[in-house]
Amino acid sequence: MSYENILIEKKNHIGIITLNRPNNLNTFNIDLAKELNLALEELDENLNIRVIIVKGAGKAFCAGIDLNELKNKTMEEYYETVELMEKMSVTISNMKKPVITSVHNIAVANGIGLVASSDLTVASEDTRFGATAVKVGLFCMGPAVSLSKCLGRKKALELLLTGDLIDAKEAERIGLINKVVSKEKLEEETMKLAKKIASYSPKGVQAGKQSFYSMIDLDYEKALELTNNHFATLCTTKDAQEGIDAFLNKRDPKWKSE
Repeated sequence: MSYENILIEKKNHIGIITLNRPNNLNTFNIDLAKELNLALEELDENLNIRVIIVKGAGKAFCAGIDLNELKNKTMEEYYETVELMEKMSVTISNMKKPVITSVHNIAVANGIGLVASSDLTVASEDTRFGATAVKVGLFCMGPAVSLSKCLGRKKALELLLTGDLIDAKEAERIGLINKVVSKEKLEEETMKLAKKIASYSPKGVQAGKQSFYSMIDLDYEKALELTNNHFATLCTTKDAQEGIDAFLNKRDPKWKSE
């Protein structure tokens, strides 16, 4: 399909989604929210794509929800709007393929929610992060779910209750993001990470991500029981046997699921 609020590129085995409302700091309106979810689902089903990158056009990654979407609605209309804005978090958790956010300048409110919901994040050193809705009489209740998973209760609540901005180094220190790089190297380093993951067995990576999300909220024993089953199943695949044989015979693997 054609998109108006995002751009899609496909480079080798990597799909790149660009939030494309630069004049509005890539804030979420209804159309962008719908298109982002459709694009994520489309690339997840594309057999040639192994890793997905989400980035922002213009001078910022994402400044949250466009507040014009939060005016003069009924309770039912607000619920439908907010559910759509937060759907990307559920979509990413249900996807087979890893999603990397590539972040610059600003990632606040629903922007920090997208970062926290993604599987991995690379950020430029100039980026600031914040759960800023409290400053306008609201609260980042949707982002709170993914932030609490990343950061735990105390640190998540500190961001949510204060609305304070933190820099990229602090975001890396507390586990919100994975890597800080210079502005000039953001695209290069993001692609480097994506290519590394894309070089591995698609079957192994996708089974592993799905297993991770299935077990993360289970108690310890049940999580191990589930992942043991997943690992045993993965061992029966052609890619697993190819990877083992290649390692033992000191050669490069040729993935069967390519």
